[in-house]
Amino acid sequence: QVHLVESGGGLVQAGGSLRLSCAASGLLFSSCAMGWFRQAPGKEREFVAAVSNSGGSTYYTDSVKGRFTISRDNAKNTLYLQMNSLKPEDTAVYYCAADPGDLPYLVEQPYDYWGQGTQVTVSS
Repeated sequence: QVHLVESGGGLVQAGGSLRLSCAASGLLFSSCAMGWFRQAPGKEREFVAAVSNSGGSTYYTDSVKGRFTISRDNAKNTLYLQMNSLKPEDTAVYYCAADPGDLPYLVEQPYDYWGQGTQVTVSS
């Protein structure tokens, strides 16, 4: 059974940093493209960042470019999202997702597996 478990969320002031982690089990992590998505209150879930199965290719939505960094450690079956210079508009529940393929999608539909999410709240 596949499990994706996010951690690292919390309350931070604007301009601060957080590092999210997503621990994966029950799947061949190194063969999966991985993504981070987020859902703010009253809004639809949106793409944030994605990484190829090797980690060699990364993709970001425009609003987080230069502030967020996605990475992965295939030896530890873990995905990361380093978030710097956080803004109140980054407040959302953050989800990691897995797709058994090499290159990631930038939309949520193709992802087969999802975590339960971790709350990130950025105060002004």
